[in-house]
Amino acid sequence: MRDAAVDAFPYAVASTNAYTGDDDLFARPGRVLQRLEHLPIAPEDADKGFSYEIFDQFAPGTSGDPQRKPIARILAFRGTDLKGLSDLFYGTLRNDQIELALRYFAAEKKRWGSDPQWVVTGHSLGGALATEVSVAHPEVRAYMFNTSPFYRSETKANALQRTVFNERGEVLRRFARSEEPPAANVFTINCEPRKNALFKHKVRPLADCITWIAAYASADAHEVVKANRIARPLVECGSEDQTHPGPGQRKDEPCLHNDQPKDSAKRKRSGD
Repeated sequence: MRDAAVDAFPYAVASTNAYTGDDDLFARPGRVLQRLEHLPIAPEDADKGFSYEIFDQFAPGTSGDPQRKPIARILAFRGTDLKGLSDLFYGTLRNDQIELALRYFAAEKKRWGSDPQWVVTGHSLGGALATEVSVAHPEVRAYMFNTSPFYRSETKANALQRTVFNERGEVLRRFARSEEPPAANVFTINCEPRKNALFKHKVRPLADCITWIAAYASADAHEVVKANRIARPLVECGSEDQTHPGPGQRKDEPCLHNDQPKDSAKRKRSGD
């Protein structure tokens, strides 16, 4: 899990910052990411709720090096914006956003070229769009977060190029049980055990938790934790105001959480 978090945290941050204009973005996304200007999105496409951002991803430890070069170019699709219903209609009930994702990705790839490698990512609906691009372009890696089960493709090809992080109990997993998921490396984490299913679906808490986990092994992730004042996840041991100890820290003893009292659990099951 820690190795996967180190690998995935830049894409979790990029997926969060694809929600341009929201108030819970990463103000300081770290030295491994640099935002680029994307192609203008046609008004009729924006009216369907479609949006994305592009980032250059740099190798760890390259801050301040004027000769540094990106190791990947990230296209992060925005997920469902609950301020409107257009993306629910065009992205979930219909396939319009899938066609837009494929078209804009092809245009950006033609614009920027194939070097460095492309990575697609996204949260919720954005994760479904990233899945579709990954299926259509087997050379493209994809990272999805609390991804939507409403996608078109059913292929099992390219499985090792896709990684999924889901928060345990988040709302879309109830629908995902009835859908055959695309082949991928899937990690389920329980960072917000006391929150409801709708809160658990949000991308920022999931991105915070992945970055917190990564910060035990990555100095870059630790810098993001400090710069954005990421709070300790509920699942982590310690006080509410505990700061991250930094890379290389390992506990000598396992972190033990108190179980729910048996009588309380029985009352909940009986409806009392």
